[in-house]
Amino acid sequence: MSTEPRKYKPGKIREHNSQKILEAAECEFVKHGYKGTSMQSIADAAELPKANVHYYFKSKAKLYNAVLGDILQRWNEVLADMSEEGDPAETLENYIRAKVDLSIRFPQASKIFATEIIQGAPNLKEHIRTDLRHWVRSKTKIIESWIDQGKMTPVDPEHLIFMIWSTTQHYADFETQVLTITNKLEYEQEDVKKISDFLCHMILTGCGLKPTTSLA
Repeated sequence: MSTEPRKYKPGKIREHNSQKILEAAECEFVKHGYKGTSMQSIADAAELPKANVHYYFKSKAKLYNAVLGDILQRWNEVLADMSEEGDPAETLENYIRAKVDLSIRFPQASKIFATEIIQGAPNLKEHIRTDLRHWVRSKTKIIESWIDQGKMTPVDPEHLIFMIWSTTQHYADFETQVLTITNKLEYEQEDVKKISDFLCHMILTGCGLKPTTSLA
């Protein structure tokens, strides 16, 4: 096996550094908030010169918005293949499991988003009013189609989406509370499965659908 260091192509280096900065920024914004975070602290966390951070993101505001955009893309792309012809049980179960997994693996992302919303969404208000509203409406139309086709019990599509968001992100936003009550230091893989199985069972059965995994 070669012991030579891995070589990145120029484009790959830019992509690698950009992602490294975004990940470091997530952690710093969660720890210190937007006002308490500096470009220098993000550079230190990313182990890159401050000039490099400014090369990719011209200001803290642009970097913060990039972090928020990256989070939303990460969440929304899970339902990219959702269609009226699809199986609602399979689609919703995959979405719930993916959202739980993302919450456990990237808790900082959910916490940053929650803080932004609690503060009145000063940086996301326009996105919520336009892009996210359009995204939700497009998904609710598909759920309404599933209901009209008799594939699932009539439920309020918007509140179904809100429920999935809130229940899956709870395990990130209230991570300290959940882990303290359950006497754990961190989530283990069996916890992720247990959470996913429970939420799939509760939400899908409420929609007249059958999850792939039984709680028994």
